Formats: sequence, structure tokens, C-alpha cells
Amino acid sequence: GTSSNAEEKKTVTLLPGDGVFNNNLDPNGGLYNAVNSVTKNKVGLKGIVRTPVETQGSSALNLRMRRALDLFANVVHIRTLKGIPSFHQNLDLVIIREQIEGEYSSLEHESVKGVIESLKIITRSNSERIAKFAFDYAVRNKRRKVTAVHKANIMKLSDGLFLETCQNMAKLYPHIQFNSMIIDNCCMQLVSNPEQFDVMVMPNLYGNIVDNLAAGLVGGAGVVPGVSYSHEFAVFEPGTRHSFNVASGKNMANPTAILLASSNLLRHINLESYANKIETALLKIIKSKKALTSDIGGCSSTTQFTEAMIEQAHIS
Repeated sequence: GTSSNAEEKKTVTLLPGDGVFNNNLDPNGGLYNAVNSVTKNKVGLKGIVRTPVETQGSSALNLRMRRALDLFANVVHIRTLKGIPSFHQNLDLVIIREQIEGEYSSLEHESVKGVIESLKIITRSNSERIAKFAFDYAVRNKRRKVTAVHKANIMKLSDGLFLETCQNMAKLYPHIQFNSMIIDNCCMQLVSNPEQFDVMVMPNLYGNIVDNLAAGLVGGAGVVPGVSYSHEFAVFEPGTRHSFNVASGKNMANPTAILLASSNLLRHINLESYANKIETALLKIIKSKKALTSDIGGCSSTTQFTEAMIEQAHIS
């Protein structure tokens, strides 16, 4: 997509959802082109690319793209939107997930028949940069607390290294509160008392699970935006990467997550007024409950939601 104002034109890479990477093993195919385009433009907007359980091969496409672009940090912003039924009001927390290593290292093999070994990789360098990213995010966004989530009581070396790295990083940010929490307790606390959390940082697998759990607190996969960062690139996308296949072709999918991600993208490239226009229109539609999709308690189609959104954007 291309946006322009009086001063300059900005080009971003649009990566549609399933289908864009059909030809992924061909070097001229989708993955190669996607990586090249994001490398050139520095910013992308990405739909959900599904990773089915039955997928064979060395690693999933999403993972390969993250590695190729070194998108080491995934950020998901969980907040309550007025108009969507929720057990908790005024939630506003951020989940930061390391997404290059951990259990998603694609190192699985059958050592002897019927015995699978799966390697979890944790390195000091990747733990340090995700910890630094989390604290820098807290400072930049005027957040007060960072919680490191781990399982160091059982995985004493791997999660122990992650936790120790976060603890050491916390000493460099004395004005930011720091605490740590074991992943199982964290899941219970998120359901029973989520208001206690502000910024959360965690290894790969825990982040994937916690993203989805927390999304369920505020209306589900359809309303939560996310973004993946390297030091150079930013790829904006729905936060939970749930492909919602049952909605395919039925005109019932909720576009809120991708619209919020789009708004965040515009803000990232300093097109603040356009970002605000989209977000303001969207929040008004949700608050008024005028054209909600079925996943958030309405009965409107995707088309009706989109039409209401365009109409509201012209008014705003």
C-alpha cells in the first residue's frame, strides 16, 4: 500500500493471509518476495498465514520469515474496548514475546523408533535483547512495571538463563518496577486478576499461549493487534495469529484486529492523523454496537462492518 501527504510518499509491504506463500519452496515464490519487499520498505502489514498441524518440512513459513528478517520481538497490546462484553474493565497490558528461539527452534528428531527429542534453545544474546526491548518499550510508552514470565523452577538452565538475564537488565532501569512469575501461576493470575500486569516479557512458547489467553479476556482473536520487530523492520498483523478458518468465504470475519494493526502501522510511519482517523472511527462503531460481527456479540457481516467503518471515518 502507498500513503502520501504533501511532503512525501511512503510505501509499505502488504502480505495477504493464506495463499500468498503457496509456492514457498520456490526461491522466486512468496517467502523470497515477501522478505525482499519488507527489507526494502522496512514496514509491512501481514494477514494470518496458517501453520496446520499436519505441515511437514523443516519449519513453518511464519517461522522462516521471522528468522529471515530477524523479527525477534512480538508485541501484542491487550486492552478492553468499550462495547465488547468482558469480565474485566479497563485492561491495558502488553505481552512481549521472544520469537526467534526457545521451543520454536525446529530441532526435533526421532532418536530411536517411538522416541522424539525436541530441543529448546535459549541464548544469553537473544534473552538480553528481548529483555532490553521490553524495558525500553516500558520507558518509551510510560509504563511502570515489567513482569518476566518463566518456568525456571523446572527448566533451571534454559529458563534460568532467561530469568537471570531479565533480572540483570532490570538493574539498569531502576525507575521501572520488575517482578517475575512462573508461567502456570501467570495464567491463573491473568484470568483472576489481570489488572496487576503492565508489560510482560517471556520466551517463545509461553508468549504464544499467553497472547491467546489474554485475547480471550477482551473479546478474542478478532480484536487484538500485534506487531513483530527487528532492529530494522516492523511487520504489523493481528495479535494472536488465529486464522479463523471457519469464517473463510462466509463474510463473517471480524476486521478489528487488522484495522487496529493498520492504525498502529500508520502511527509508526508518522502518519498520526490517518492513524487516529481509523482508530477513532473503529472505536465509535464498537462502542455504539452498530455493526458488530458475531464473535463479539453482533450479527453483522464483514461487509456491513466495513461499510459502517468507512461511513464513520468520513464523519470523524
